[in-house]
Amino acid sequence: MAVTADPPVRTRDRGGRDSLRLTGLLLALVLLGVVVVASLAFGAKFIPFGESWRLWWDNDGSSNAAIIHDLRLPRTMVGLMVGAALGLSGALMQALTLNPLAEPGLLGVNLGAATGVVLAIAFFGITTISGYVWFAFAGAALTSVVVFLLGNTGRSATPDRQILAGIAITTVMGSGIYAILVLRPEVFNKYRFWEVGSLGDVSVSAGWRVAPFVAIGIGLALALGPALNALAMGEETGRALGAHVMRTRLLGMLAVTLLCGGATAVVGPIYFVGLAVPHMTRMFTGPDQRWILLYSMVLAPVLLLLADIIGRVITAPSELQVGIVTAFVGAPVFIVLARRRRLAQL
Repeated sequence: MAVTADPPVRTRDRGGRDSLRLTGLLLALVLLGVVVVASLAFGAKFIPFGESWRLWWDNDGSSNAAIIHDLRLPRTMVGLMVGAALGLSGALMQALTLNPLAEPGLLGVNLGAATGVVLAIAFFGITTISGYVWFAFAGAALTSVVVFLLGNTGRSATPDRQILAGIAITTVMGSGIYAILVLRPEVFNKYRFWEVGSLGDVSVSAGWRVAPFVAIGIGLALALGPALNALAMGEETGRALGAHVMRTRLLGMLAVTLLCGGATAVVGPIYFVGLAVPHMTRMFTGPDQRWILLYSMVLAPVLLLLADIIGRVITAPSELQVGIVTAFVGAPVFIVLARRRRLAQL
């Protein structure tokens, strides 16, 4: 009896898809490099790309070099870290909840960080980013732990319970924040600059403080790719394939906390990036979480830095905060994508 050729064909097809995905990822990295150079070149003063690249490596003491090294390079590097963190945390949330419209805000990470900032300003008199970054990070972490515990108690522990727990916690925290802001107007005046989400006043020292946590979150998120693929087939099938459901969710929640909590603590809450980028990458990569995580880590900084460039250019010599730009530019794009294509299955 002749041996069928179907398995080799499937293997070749899978290899061809992986080759195409790898090519796309390399192109995404090239695009990211171009955007990084553009972030150094564009602003209130345009600096040619070639000179921007040269000054990046050679600080000759000129005024353009000061602009590159003191202003644009720090915000670009922090933008790379924050974008990668937001993209990965969004992809993780969508995989853990089996919901392509999920994003870290559903777990209360953003509101937890905001609560920490408000408490630091209102009761401890801390008004600098480098000072309240730890309060923001602690608030995000504590909120994630509470949501995880509430969402995984009882007999029917499901991703939906985590989302409901996150909504309940964020409602309570949001009410507490607004109560403090109404009673303490001076707190609002300081808090509003952080709450809008901006790379303009980014603190390099604050970025370095949370960078180790973000790095751990990135490594943890990428390592969870195979387990997330198994869980996407359902809990029972995932267990049959050897996945540890509770451990995967716990590690996933930890990674989301480290990634989104660290990013939010440094630059404030930036919405849409973690929601739309994984959804758009899934249209190209398919449902394989390993590739979705990699693409999200690369393309989210592209979106964030492009939004930052737009905010610097359209209102020069002042600037529009990146959180506002991502909302205005990104939300309509996501609506169009959601209407024109059926959401891909996880």
